[in-house]
Amino acid sequence: MLRIQLKETDMRFMVLVKATPDSEAGIMPTEKLFAEMIKFNEELVKAGVMQAGEGLQPSSKGARVRFSGKNRTVIDGPFAETKELVAGYWIWQCASLQEAIDWVKRCPNPMPGDSDIEIRRIYEAEDFGDALTPELREREERLRAQTEKAKTP
Repeated sequence: MLRIQLKETDMRFMVLVKATPDSEAGIMPTEKLFAEMIKFNEELVKAGVMQAGEGLQPSSKGARVRFSGKNRTVIDGPFAETKELVAGYWIWQCASLQEAIDWVKRCPNPMPGDSDIEIRRIYEAEDFGDALTPELREREERLRAQTEKAKTP
């Protein structure tokens, strides 16, 4: 993901499009909805808000890994609780939660019926306080730089 230098007042948010029975069934959006969503994404990009965004395949094509102490258990999808699943996401850079809310309110409904979009602030290095020591912060920044470099052809 392209990491844009944030202004001191900016925050990053993960905007989660919650799954519905239709999205879990693999029902694809109509051409009209695709056009509306692309138009909305163009507005986000033009405003400098959108950093990333993708739709996700149904949970039937995924898996979960459950952690219990040193044990790891793989659970194949599909997963029963549709209301707790995610069908897509954006990463947005906004000045406040209210700005992110205002953008979501402008979004076309991403599903044929009722749907929910959840907004969650992303932790920044400063949020971790003393637990993220200067040494650990340097290692984290080095990993981010390596990740970005690996994406460049």
